[in-house]
Amino acid sequence: MAAARRLAASAPRISRTASSSTSAAAAARPTARCTGPARRRPRVASAPSPALAEPVKGTGTSSTTSSNPATVEINGKTYATDSWFNAPANVLASTSRKLHLQKDHPVSITRQILESKFPRPTFKYHNDFDPVVSTVENFDSLGFPPDHPGRNRSDTYYINKDMLLRTHTSAHEAALFRASESDGYLISADVYRRDEVDRSHYPVFHQMEGARVWDRAAVPGGDVAAAVYADLARLPTHDIPVEDPNPPFDPERNPLQAAHHTPSEAEAVAAHLKRSLELMVVEIFTRAKAAAARQDPNYVDEPLRVRWVEAYFPFTSPSWELEVYYAGDWLEVLGCGVTQQQILIDAQVPSKVGWAFGIGLDRIAMLLFQIPDIRLFWSRDDRFLGQFAGVSDDLARLRRFVPFSKYPACYKDVSFWLRSTLSAAGGNSRDASAQDFHENDLMEIVRDIAGDTVEDVALADAFTHPKTGRRSMCYRVNYRSLERTLTNAETNRLHDQVTQALVDKLGIEIR
Repeated sequence: MAAARRLAASAPRISRTASSSTSAAAAARPTARCTGPARRRPRVASAPSPALAEPVKGTGTSSTTSSNPATVEINGKTYATDSWFNAPANVLASTSRKLHLQKDHPVSITRQILESKFPRPTFKYHNDFDPVVSTVENFDSLGFPPDHPGRNRSDTYYINKDMLLRTHTSAHEAALFRASESDGYLISADVYRRDEVDRSHYPVFHQMEGARVWDRAAVPGGDVAAAVYADLARLPTHDIPVEDPNPPFDPERNPLQAAHHTPSEAEAVAAHLKRSLELMVVEIFTRAKAAAARQDPNYVDEPLRVRWVEAYFPFTSPSWELEVYYAGDWLEVLGCGVTQQQILIDAQVPSKVGWAFGIGLDRIAMLLFQIPDIRLFWSRDDRFLGQFAGVSDDLARLRRFVPFSKYPACYKDVSFWLRSTLSAAGGNSRDASAQDFHENDLMEIVRDIAGDTVEDVALADAFTHPKTGRRSMCYRVNYRSLERTLTNAETNRLHDQVTQALVDKLGIEIR
């Protein structure tokens, strides 16, 4: 479901203050290991270079260079690139990993548990769609307007102006509705977005999308509401307290699609949707609580509670978010709603009515297994993967992740002026690049150079010079390997490479 927001586990970000300039001497420490903040002014071998080629109008900036390959191969298929290409090698390499299909991987186990609550043959599972899709599939078929920010190269990985790495599983929604192979479907897939760098965000993550439809032309007397309620009566029940204080729809807050659905149809579809998703969430969190109890003799069981919150999504109406009270806090788990009828009309199945939902597999897996850092999902270290061996075949063996080490962080700052030009009046240097600078470009460059040795990147300081109007920014990069301790020397070398790449690709001036 395109409407479902990206659900990544949110780790608290610590606010750190930082000086806008640091000394190289501060990095010269007597110990070889990097055990704490080691701030230094990065050395730059050359003067700032011009910025990249001007971005295509309306697409944001791109961190790619003019030396893009003419073609790229993704999962055995060759694609021609053009000036829109902005997918770095590390992201392209991830397209073959398919963690949601890797046996005994936490993401795959989570998918397996969720699928168990949507049985065949009513639901058909689609887990191997290719990640390269067209802009029509990813945006146009879902009604994204031409100026939607999701189309920007600052947000999306493009292969060329017509092809990209899907940003959501909904890229396949219209095709599945049109094919009408089953009354319901689940899609699980890797999806790609340019984003910030921290413990809960990664350029590749995993989503599950589900949908269920009923056909007015196929049910007795065309009475969809009666058919839906009959199917609802066949669903299992649960005894978990549910808070749902709002009406099934509200003309202003959460409107009915009055041109397409009767009130009884919308109410029936909503009731079936909510029961289906409650059963799924109860399954996940019951297993999480059982795993905690097995590993912690002092574990105190806390009654599970769920609640429905009205929401707005452009592709469903009415719409809701489902929240779960777990470990002392309300957690947003998924987004869902009654499918916008126009999507079904455009898919050439206008007589069908239904619901859809979207959920982030990585977020749920992090909660289920208590995994603190999303980078761990991509580790090949047996100290991580070995902890889940055999769980795919026997879900009763599910257990929480046990950290095998916590290596020290190593903080490095990079302070810079944004690129500027001379103003026409007075000749003062004015900031002409603030509108071109996009934080995702900086994040992408840092991740491309340093890979998974970066835990997070955060803006530490920013100001505008009162006389010149130039914009200065300072970002703090936290280097921390998941598998070993980094030395100061190697972190300094890595940070110098990151700094030089920022200069070369963004045209910044190091302070």
